[in-house]
Amino acid sequence: MADKDNKGSMTVAEAGRKGGETVRNERGREFYETIGRKGGATVKAERGRAFYEEIGRKGGETVKAERGRAFYEEIGKKGGDRVKATRGPGFYEEIGRKGGQKVKRLIEEGKRAAKAALDKAALDKASEPVKE
Repeated sequence: MADKDNKGSMTVAEAGRKGGETVRNERGREFYETIGRKGGATVKAERGRAFYEEIGRKGGETVKAERGRAFYEEIGKKGGDRVKATRGPGFYEEIGRKGGQKVKRLIEEGKRAAKAALDKAALDKASEPVKE
């Protein structure tokens, strides 16, 4: 550890660690969860969702550079196996069906919007004065 000037004195790091352990022992894990949630809500209110997206992207790029693509494949497989073990294979069928329904709905909405835009363009063109 760092050099100590006086016997029995602590470094700042040691004092912080000791204080953190004392708070943990007195207030428990829930205290840290509560203050973490409050702090996260404050940061979100001040900086917005884009801040979290940016730091998440940066963190992901750092991990990718340090550990490579295989790391993400490995943790993705582990996560998938864990979900399959806890929720069963039927869970994937259910979310696949829901996802497929959403995609179908979005495609239909896109087709309707495209048709409406074409109809509007045709009406606009028909209402233009004829130029000679």
